[in-house]
Amino acid sequence: MISHSPEDEKWMREALTEGEKGLGLTSPNPAVGSVIVHDGQLIGKGWHHKAGTAHAEVNAIFDAQETHGPNSTKGATIYVTLEPCSTFGKTPPCVEAIKEAGLARVVVGTTDPNKAHAGHGFDLLRSAGIEVETDVLKSECDHLIRFFSKHITTGMPWVIAKSAATLDGRTILPPEHGQWISCEASREDVQAWRRQCDAILIGGETLRKDNPLLTLRGKWAEGREQPLRVVVTEHTPLPGSYHLLNDEFSDRTRIHKGVSLEESLRSLGEQGVSSVLMESGGRLLAHALESKLVDEVVLYLAPILGGGPKSLIPVQKIAAELKGIEVTKIDRDIRVVGRVA
Repeated sequence: MISHSPEDEKWMREALTEGEKGLGLTSPNPAVGSVIVHDGQLIGKGWHHKAGTAHAEVNAIFDAQETHGPNSTKGATIYVTLEPCSTFGKTPPCVEAIKEAGLARVVVGTTDPNKAHAGHGFDLLRSAGIEVETDVLKSECDHLIRFFSKHITTGMPWVIAKSAATLDGRTILPPEHGQWISCEASREDVQAWRRQCDAILIGGETLRKDNPLLTLRGKWAEGREQPLRVVVTEHTPLPGSYHLLNDEFSDRTRIHKGVSLEESLRSLGEQGVSSVLMESGGRLLAHALESKLVDEVVLYLAPILGGGPKSLIPVQKIAAELKGIEVTKIDRDIRVVGRVA
């Protein structure tokens, strides 16, 4: 395992913090962050705001030169979470911007997962006499672009399955105890997950039972359009009384009738959707897990024992195992996040 200097890891963490600002805003592009350091001092930082606009490296260079002068980047080191692009797209290649800025060293978190471009940016930088260091905090940088990576390599979106349950796995409460299993703080946390994703998907059963809104609200809706709201159902027609069909965001609703979950996800991928938050009931969740269509699970556990008759996974077998588990306390609840093994 290659060891990197604490200094390089410190500044890459700063670049990651910048990149995280773009989650939910840059699709179909990845979220990327960058910082520029000269003589141990941070002189510029930037992140990719939206597809078709300047990339993180260009924004960091602009920030440094605007603040410290046009020559401030000469001989400096730029840290970027993803390999700088090397081809013309909607914007010029970042490799050229780095060369023009006179940067002497480029430290990168991870290589471009697009096989057509992987490593080409590094080659161009090295041929220009610029020092290149790669794979600094690679796992963290890979995590930042996991939506983009799956979509660009498979055509399918990254799927996060979200649910809430009691400690013994019940997903509904008796009517007299109200609708919500999770606490208000957990429901606010769900908004943060929704904001990262291009689409929210449910099954017809959830639509009929809960009549959900599936929207971003308050601060979480700022700076981006509402996610697509996708219903996978076998039942037709659907009454127009459902919120998804008649509210102000009805143009963001997609009804996928008579298709499999895999076909629905593949169709979304073909439309440029790189991430889906699945907020379905237990039957669709179990099917998705058994069909290897889920990449990540977010589960909110409430400190409750007992409840209604429905369980999280209504099958008498193991649907999936999780790895890389992260456990976080959110007010009274426990949030468990893990990738499907």
